[in-house]
Amino acid sequence: MAAARLVRPSMAFKDSYRALVAEFAARGEPFVPFPLGFPHDNFEALLAQLAGCDRGIGIPEGFVPHSTFWLVDDGEVVGVSNLRHRLTDSLRIEGGHIGYGVRPSARGRGHGTRILALTLPEAAKLGIAQALLTCAKANLASGAVIRANGGVFQDEAFLESRGEVVQRWWVPTGAGAGPA
Repeated sequence: MAAARLVRPSMAFKDSYRALVAEFAARGEPFVPFPLGFPHDNFEALLAQLAGCDRGIGIPEGFVPHSTFWLVDDGEVVGVSNLRHRLTDSLRIEGGHIGYGVRPSARGRGHGTRILALTLPEAAKLGIAQALLTCAKANLASGAVIRANGGVFQDEAFLESRGEVVQRWWVPTGAGAGPA
């Protein structure tokens, strides 16, 4: 079996992507990363929306251009990552450069580590040397994924809006040693 690979969203994985979103919804989990919450009944419109976001077209006020990638393993979408092209003051507190989520039925198989590892070079292509990642302190799996990819802990703070402690990590992308 070939290793999971990172792909741009495409019609080829429509049914698998929809099944992934349905798994999140069935478990009552938040759509992380946030593009999982985009409407997908009209799949061509979803693909156009994601392509627009990548170019900074049609994004809401206060948002930055962002690219979405799918991790495909054995023909199935098992994870989604979202790469913010730059940071805002808000993203420096929560969100960071990269958000990712793994299909609930595919967790515990290294897909989180793999999707982050494959998204980091995409950040490097944008000139981001160190990617900021944030996660809930209670999300031990995400913390382990970040550490496995070379993450260096910066700090943590209680975010009243979430009602939990959020940690911030810096992860090298391979683009060089400068700040993001």
